Amino acid sequence: MANTNKSSANLNWAVKMADSIMERTPRLYEDKGYQGKWSYDYGVILKGFELLWKQTGEAKYYHYIQENMDYFIGEDGSVKGYRLEEYNIDHLNNGKLLFVLHRETGQEKYKKAAALLRKQITAHPRTSEGAFWHKKIYPYQIWLDGLYMGSPFYLEHLLAFEEGKGLEDVTRQFILCARHTKDEHTGLLYHAWDEQRVQPWCDPETGLSPNFWGRSLGWYVMALADVLEMLPAEHTDYGTLVSILQDTLSTLRKYQDQDSGVWYQVVNEGGRKGNYLEASASSMITYAIAKGIRLGLLDNSWLETLDRAYQGLIAEFVLVTNSGWANLNKNCQVAGLGGDDRRDGSYAYYISEPIITNDQKGLGAFLLACGEYEFLQRPAAGKE
Repeated sequence: MANTNKSSANLNWAVKMADSIMERTPRLYEDKGYQGKWSYDYGVILKGFELLWKQTGEAKYYHYIQENMDYFIGEDGSVKGYRLEEYNIDHLNNGKLLFVLHRETGQEKYKKAAALLRKQITAHPRTSEGAFWHKKIYPYQIWLDGLYMGSPFYLEHLLAFEEGKGLEDVTRQFILCARHTKDEHTGLLYHAWDEQRVQPWCDPETGLSPNFWGRSLGWYVMALADVLEMLPAEHTDYGTLVSILQDTLSTLRKYQDQDSGVWYQVVNEGGRKGNYLEASASSMITYAIAKGIRLGLLDNSWLETLDRAYQGLIAEFVLVTNSGWANLNKNCQVAGLGGDDRRDGSYAYYISEPIITNDQKGLGAFLLACGEYEFLQRPAAGKE
């Protein structure tokens, strides 16, 4: 249960980071490198603002969401820069904010925009078993990232506007992803799987990419936590998804760095040359643990792990400037597979991508992690 105490003392880093973001980038789409494009990064940050708004009641956080989304949403429900025919699952992520905007304003443009994005799902290409391709240009491929981008939006649309019909299509995505990407030796999930086993980055026998990328695992556990918050507990697959979340987080706990409390860019290669502690993955995993505890999906034995992770986020990644702005350091800028000869999924590839400060994906995950952690009601001393 979220803490209803609205004192900023309970929100130290969530509030500090959110206020820094608002001052530094009042318009997310004008941030360096975005140039007004419809980018999934905004949705990660704005979900953090939505959580903080719900917890504090501070209207400025809601207005930040609306102002940033309204740049893209036309009165007719069109979405600037969005092209359905690309069948890019990343492009669904920002749609998660349309539900709260519609509920708060009653404006039909938000519902129409959500319907436009939902239309993509109807015709989105799939594997032979019904899992969504990551993108039309990445055929027959499941990437862990895509579960966060598409599934929570899809589920919320089904619940909000479609009478909750067809929920098994959402749960199927997680079950198939775990079935095909999980490594039986470590329990970790590989970044991606190619059903046709033809991509240069995949093992020709298994179809799997060769490494365990921290942020891809972070996307996956965040998606599970978000879906389980909305999925009716009586649903046939609810228990299966809970088990997948518990198993994946239990495995990630084994790879939590003992000294810092956070996670590495390549999760299982902590001592290897070139590897580094990475902010976005660490924030995502921390968020999933905190939310899992709040939802009762993880027991109180996880509190020590969570405390170490949260403290590690602050100590390892946060630097406050002389002007009082909070910065988030050590973010992998981007990582993917294919589309470029260099993106081969090798260890060398993952550690070669630029490491930057204040990446939007990292900032959003950090907001979400701090929002969940700093509002988590602890059990009374000596009680479970």
